[in-house]
Formats: sequence, C-alpha cells, structure tokens
Amino acid sequence: MNARLTRLAAVVAFVILWEATARSGWFSSILLPPPSLVAETGWKLLTGGELLKHVWTSLARVLTGFAIAAVIAIPLGIIAGSTPLLYNIVDPIVELFRPIPVLALLPLAILWFGIGEASKIFIITYAAFFPMFINTVAGVRYTDPMLVQVASTLGATRAQIFTRVVLMCALPSLAVGIRLGLGFAFLALVAAELIASTAGLGYLIMDSRLTFQTDRGMVGVVALGVLGFAINAILVRVERWALAWKQDISAAEVK
Repeated sequence: MNARLTRLAAVVAFVILWEATARSGWFSSILLPPPSLVAETGWKLLTGGELLKHVWTSLARVLTGFAIAAVIAIPLGIIAGSTPLLYNIVDPIVELFRPIPVLALLPLAILWFGIGEASKIFIITYAAFFPMFINTVAGVRYTDPMLVQVASTLGATRAQIFTRVVLMCALPSLAVGIRLGLGFAFLALVAAELIASTAGLGYLIMDSRLTFQTDRGMVGVVALGVLGFAINAILVRVERWALAWKQDISAAEVK
C-alpha cells in the first residue's frame, strides 16, 4: 500500500510542478499549457466524441501491428532459438535490419503499401517485431542445460523436454519481449500516423502543431501515455498469472 501511495504522490507532485511552471510566466501558454487547460481541452474532446475516435483508431492500429509481429516473431524466435542452423541464417539478417529506425522506412512503406492503413500497420509491425524475436531467441537458447539433462535422465522425451522445460524457462524472457514489443509499437505509432492520416492520436498531435493548439497536442500525448500504461498493466497481470509457477518455485527454494 505504501508503494502505491508513493507512486500516486509522485504523479500528483509532477502535475503540481507542471501547473506551477506553466503558470509562472516563464513560458508562453502556447509552448507549455498548464495541465488544468489540458484537462479542460481533453474533457471537451472526450464529450464531443473526437478523442474517442482518435483513441480507437490508434488502438486498432497498434494492436493489429503488434499481433502480426507477435505471430511472426514468437514462432520464428522459438524455432531459431532451438535450431542452430536457422539461428545462424536468421540472426545476421535481423541484426542488419534492427538498427534501422522506422522513420527511415516511411518513404519505402508508402511506395510498397500506399498511403492507406497497410503502410501504417507495416511500420508498427516492423518496430514491434525485433524485441519479441530477440527475447524469444534468448529465452530458448539460454535454457539451463542442467534442467534439460535432469529431464532427460528422468526419461522425458525430446518433445516433453522442449515443451515442459525449454519453453517454460523461456517464458520470462518472452514476457519481457512482449511488453517491449508493445512499447515499441506505441513508439512507432506517431511515425506511422504521419502517413496521410485523418484520425489517430499521432494525427491529433501533429495537427495541433500546425494550428499552434498545444493543449490539443498535449491531450494526445497524455492519451498515448495513459493508453500504453493501461495495456502494460494488463500485460503485467497476465505475466504474473502465467509465471505464478516460477514464484512458487522461488518461494519453495527460500524455505
């Protein structure tokens, strides 16, 4: 409970400091609108239905790109992590493309997929793929060989060793990769919505810059943060549920 109060107090203190700085006169309200004005603008956008339209549009794009990346990255990471030959083939290609920022791919995405939804989904998928693939490979490759040896000694088949030892040991790394992949998907969202968008939180942020309505842009930024925070909280709960066995083992070892 103390931790929750501390975290809440930190957020409240940040908002108060933001309000005081914005009201101090050091900055123009165009450059730094106070949170009270941002909240007022956000409420107007919410009750008018405009904010929800942008939120649902961005959420659909993020989840679609993230899901496509997960369907490709996780199985490929499992196979590559357990097959040295495939790992040696795929890993250098992945490491070649991984440092390329999504902004560098925007012109190519438009050429390949046009200015519709496909190009936006491609950018988000590209960004989310790498952390999930790399963490999945690492989780599979660095399974404790002692556990594999013990399972083999007890008569487990190769399939049982793979599903009950290797994959189970890889779950913590996989969970981290999923959360990182979702974070990268949100990071790529604004870049993706630079491509001829008429809706979405990235569009709201960029449009407010052109019209000098910084408070509207701040609403988009805050909405992105809240949306990402909420989805990450859900993933954390799912992760704790899926890895409950690991916590039980750790507690038993302590005893």
